[in-house]
Amino acid sequence: MIRRATSDDLDAIMAIENASFPTDAWSTETMTAELAGEYSHYLVDEQDGLVVGYAGLRSVRGASDADIQTIALLETHRGAGRGRALLAALLAEAASRGNREVFLEVRADNPGAEGLYLSEGFTELGRRPRYYQPDGVDAIVMRLDLGAQHARQPNGRTSREPEDPNGPIAPSDRAASSGSGDTQAAKESTA
Repeated sequence: MIRRATSDDLDAIMAIENASFPTDAWSTETMTAELAGEYSHYLVDEQDGLVVGYAGLRSVRGASDADIQTIALLETHRGAGRGRALLAALLAEAASRGNREVFLEVRADNPGAEGLYLSEGFTELGRRPRYYQPDGVDAIVMRLDLGAQHARQPNGRTSREPEDPNGPIAPSDRAASSGSGDTQAAKESTA
């Protein structure tokens, strides 16, 4: 079940954060600020009362663009469509806020994550060399035109390709282009 994240979810989110990003996890203080941010929209994916994933969007209502901040899942819950469902929920929220474009960064060494975004209509804008630190991995900057996406899919579905149940499909991305002073470098984890 996907629902809005609350401060009560912080410990579970941080456990997933630390497991997903062992070299550059956000601090508890940064995540607390993200959850409480005026322009943040964070979700959790819950199964049997356990938070198994989370995702975040940075968006100003009525602004032209939004940024996907992160999507991450416990390793045991990856590859079952949960990351895709979290992404769809974030895109729906961006659309409801009147955003017309959504941006993100994804690690160049994560083809599963890149594939998910491409299958959802994101296109590559460019690359940021050695963006992810301390690993020195390039970031692929991607953009989705929400208006064009909905025009292509009048039934409201966001996915154009079936998910590969055997492969990694969903990333966790942190878009540093959001303008947040406390947002760290973008990163992702196959979710």
